[in-house]
Amino acid sequence: MADFLTAPNLTGLAGITHGFFTRRGGVSNGIYDSLNCGIGSRDDPVAVKENRARAAAAIGAGAENFLTPYQIHSATAFIVEKPFVPGPQGPQADALVTRRAGFALAVSSADCVPVLFAEPEAGVVAAAHAGWRGALGGVLESAIAAMESLGAARARLRAAIGPAICAGAYEVGEDFRAAFLKKDASAEAFFSTGGAGKPHFDLPGYVEHRLASAQIGGIATIRLCTYSEEDRLFSFRRATHRGEGDYGRQVSAIMLRP
Repeated sequence: MADFLTAPNLTGLAGITHGFFTRRGGVSNGIYDSLNCGIGSRDDPVAVKENRARAAAAIGAGAENFLTPYQIHSATAFIVEKPFVPGPQGPQADALVTRRAGFALAVSSADCVPVLFAEPEAGVVAAAHAGWRGALGGVLESAIAAMESLGAARARLRAAIGPAICAGAYEVGEDFRAAFLKKDASAEAFFSTGGAGKPHFDLPGYVEHRLASAQIGGIATIRLCTYSEEDRLFSFRRATHRGEGDYGRQVSAIMLRP
């Protein structure tokens, strides 16, 4: 069975189901073991299709309605009105938003921050993929604005932050830090100095800061580090450090029940 985590502020909402899936409970082998849901990976496409079907079933969706965008590290939010074929032919976006029941909106990640949104009174949900580019560029704010365009009220909106790379594992360069702070000086609090004297960046903390600054109704964070939780989560950076050549992707999904 596909293994997933839930956020306390989304659990129990009437008519809404969600899950931050781990790497457990799939059929893939090797470096993709086992619930690799990444269409863009070099895993066996048949295995990926089965893994995605298992994730869909776990939250009560049909496999044909388990929707992921073609992620490009952008600030683009796409409003879903009808099913589409995930992959390069799908919408190029880093957030999906809908008020249609039965569509499981999902994003892939392997260190970046997955964020699931719900506004239960208006019946609007969203899923966002926030890497540093997307978070800095405004993908979270774009998702919120798209939800508001469908009738969501910001004060009632809840967001849940899923597993992502932690600051201790996210070493960056001085040029990264300088360029980031040039665009958003408020990010200073999310940079620290590691043991080797190099900067580290707290990406989940920064995402939480952006959400808090948007003055939404509530935020919850699942504090698991993708880099260190090897038996549970995929990590792009860990795979890169090991020279593995590719990496699996976990998915995070939310759906209005039909």
